Amino acid sequence: MTFEELGLMPRLVEQLAEQGIVDPTPIQVQAIPHALRGEDVMGLAQTGTGKTAAFGLPIMNHLLKVGSKPAPKTVRGLILAPTRELAGQIKDNLLSYSQGTHIKVNLVVGGLAIKAQINRLARGTDLLIATPGRLIDLIDRQAVDLSFTQFLVLDEADQMLDLGFIHALRRIAPLLAPERQTMLFSATMPKHMNELADTYLKNPQRVAVSRPGAVADKITQEVHFVAGTAKTDFLIEKLAEHRDDAAIVFARTKHGSERLMKALSKSGFETDSVHGNKSQGQRQRAIDGLRNGKIKVLVATDVAARGLDIPDVRFVYNYDLPNVSENYIHRIGRTARAGRDGRAIAFVAPDEMGELKDVEKVLKAEIPVASGRRWDLIPGVDTRKPKRKQPSGRSGPRRDDDSRGKKRSHGARPGSSGASKFSGRKSSSASEPSDNIKPKLEGRWHPSNESSSMQSPQPKPRKPQGSSSNAPQAESNQRGKSSTKFSGKPKNRGGKSAGRPEQSKGKPNVGGNSKPRRPQP
Repeated sequence: MTFEELGLMPRLVEQLAEQGIVDPTPIQVQAIPHALRGEDVMGLAQTGTGKTAAFGLPIMNHLLKVGSKPAPKTVRGLILAPTRELAGQIKDNLLSYSQGTHIKVNLVVGGLAIKAQINRLARGTDLLIATPGRLIDLIDRQAVDLSFTQFLVLDEADQMLDLGFIHALRRIAPLLAPERQTMLFSATMPKHMNELADTYLKNPQRVAVSRPGAVADKITQEVHFVAGTAKTDFLIEKLAEHRDDAAIVFARTKHGSERLMKALSKSGFETDSVHGNKSQGQRQRAIDGLRNGKIKVLVATDVAARGLDIPDVRFVYNYDLPNVSENYIHRIGRTARAGRDGRAIAFVAPDEMGELKDVEKVLKAEIPVASGRRWDLIPGVDTRKPKRKQPSGRSGPRRDDDSRGKKRSHGARPGSSGASKFSGRKSSSASEPSDNIKPKLEGRWHPSNESSSMQSPQPKPRKPQGSSSNAPQAESNQRGKSSTKFSGKPKNRGGKSAGRPEQSKGKPNVGGNSKPRRPQP
């Protein structure tokens, strides 16, 4: 089967041939004919199997037939991707397919200057590749018109759902042309994917070139059972055995990946990192460094698990197993690209046995053991997740940005129950009592200790001198200073703490009713 036999225009076939793309992949053979007929398509295929061409070429074929230019701000075809890296990879592929044509391809993702993106969109776009968040920003700015969009593609749709983009999709989809063609592609097919298809696709043609959870045949998988404290040294040993080969190391957290990158750098490896705390420019430079051989090891979180198409990557290390088991397939799909061989190596600590079992359920097979012994088969080894340590230090809610630099006494703000009415988030403080259990906090005011949550805290006297402990006032032992009665209404003058009574410095209390007292003898 050739691309011409699939029904593509000779102009596109010639462009593909110039790039050495002659034979269509299985997913392309199955999907392209349906897409050319204008049918909705739901495709299941592993990463690196040519999904971008499977949906991109039919849309380009239609745009070439139409021939006209898009109106200002309008978009003819919209491709949504969950990550910036995947969106950038799709753009690069579509640009290569459309060379020498009038098709205008644009990319809008976070981390790049939005003003430049607005200027490009103003001239009209044939194919727009976007991440949902940035597209919503542009919609809010009225910088893009989707009412003429006839094609919608959801690439890596399962991750879009995992990342919570369903809410953005619900807002974007109604803005598109009512009569449109929708295509959905993914490497995994969880149960809720059918619900997504039922909502946004009309009688879709289902195509699949692999069973759910399958991985490329040319990927060799292995697992090493390693204690958590020994993982870094073990990784350094493994990397040293293949120092000249490009590798991607996946860690679970942003801070963990950064620490690991620095440890590898100190050990003499040319390395960089990609995670959510990096700017788009930093992430792109790191990826380009691995692609052009400037670095040999890229440490990444799952943000890079999709969209990275670097044929030279031979090794993928799962330093930490992913929390979402399906992400394991996307991670190891970064190797064995373009028909090459690859190795996927996983390190498993005792408390990661649960994640390993989840991964093997998705794979429907056990990963071969290369070293060590399964922790759950060793008597006396605790494979449970360790309990999270309770945070120590100050209790009560964090300060808001507008309260920085202001002193605050007696713990939480009066009238607060540990939640910000602006942020909607509850305090994560370990010492915060629940709403149902209201213990008295010794030496600290809490709303549960008062009859009304609006009553201010009782200030603690610094040095009582002969006054009753029940007197509702703070007394000063400094010469020339006097105290005022605590009115029950917190004052905040000049950044002073609400809930601490104002103390005069030998002068009358401006605006107060009481005269200053003389210092006590």
